[in-house]
Amino acid sequence: MKLIPSFFTLNFFLLCLSSFLFFSSFNMIIPELPNYLSSLGGEEYKGLIISLFTLSAGLSRPFSGKLADKIGRIPVMIFGTSICFIVGLLYPILNFVAGFLFLRFIHGFSTGFKPTGTSAYVADIVPFQKRGEAMGIQSLFGSLGMAAGPAIGGWIATHWELNTLFYTSAFTSIFSILILIRLKETLPEKEKFSFKLFRLKKDELIEKRVLVPSTILFLSVFSFGVVLTIIPDLSSHLQIENKGLFFAVFTLSSLGIRLLAGRASDKYGRIPVMRVACFLLIVAMLSIAFVQSKAVLMLSGVLYGAAVGMYSPTTAAWVVDLSLNHYRGRALATMYIFLEAGIGVGALVSGWVYGNNPANFQWVFIVSAGMAFLAFFYLMLIKKDNYQSKEPE
Repeated sequence: MKLIPSFFTLNFFLLCLSSFLFFSSFNMIIPELPNYLSSLGGEEYKGLIISLFTLSAGLSRPFSGKLADKIGRIPVMIFGTSICFIVGLLYPILNFVAGFLFLRFIHGFSTGFKPTGTSAYVADIVPFQKRGEAMGIQSLFGSLGMAAGPAIGGWIATHWELNTLFYTSAFTSIFSILILIRLKETLPEKEKFSFKLFRLKKDELIEKRVLVPSTILFLSVFSFGVVLTIIPDLSSHLQIENKGLFFAVFTLSSLGIRLLAGRASDKYGRIPVMRVACFLLIVAMLSIAFVQSKAVLMLSGVLYGAAVGMYSPTTAAWVVDLSLNHYRGRALATMYIFLEAGIGVGALVSGWVYGNNPANFQWVFIVSAGMAFLAFFYLMLIKKDNYQSKEPE
């Protein structure tokens, strides 16, 4: 029996720690942004808080994917994290509506670069047979950051002025950068950086091999854009003081399931795990649609977290399965393009349907449940044998 080498190396641990700090950095400000924008006089632009962020992230993906395959994974990760630091310092300075929306657009380039490089790095250092499990652990640390960020951000905003929160967000990213500098590059043959690399050919925009999992991801993460945009106002409507509480609950609930889902997808295949994830997502969205109390909202958060914890690492592993080694960055960039598009469309549609009217909360989450159902239906049409992951030659 062939012995599978362990992926629990120092580099893997440091990469996970860097992800934790990165996700903590930009997520800690999210729950406070809707009220902050309203205080600037831009209440009608709440839907743009997330959609502008995801738009720039999506636009940058083809470039980050190509650069990750050409100049290396680490430079791409460092560039993305550096944006978090710079933009965090600028929020208190550009404290007017246009300036704020401009910064939200620029801030999105951080997630356009950092996760692409991170996922490619993990795929480089992890054995094929452990890919789902490794993606689950790596995303677990990202989820810990997503849980810690909003909770810490809500606490800081309660006790100090908002500028303190922005500065804390900025300097958290510094530690992520320091860790990345310590890592060893995994790209075997690197090219020197050149601005010519920003010239994209038609076939460099999208990796067709991974369109199936990417499309399903688009339908699934629509709900994430809804949650990021609407949950802060829904929390206030239910008289929940800390608007980051739901984010902490759903993220924490996803932690344990990520490990189980990753291992299950390695053993049973990606598609069966994705079907269960989409079913849980439908139930969670319908539950939130009819929520009347804090307790039910938190319970819905647990279900939602379980769904996210299952589909996130499973989709990433599925995409890497279907990609060619020398186009791994491009394949992951394609996945993230669809992810950002799903979140952005979810944010825009939810902001439009909600229209700052609490009576519309229900319709927003019913629409989200409908998108999750489409993903589930699509998965049921796919024959497992046709899309079952296999080790690349």
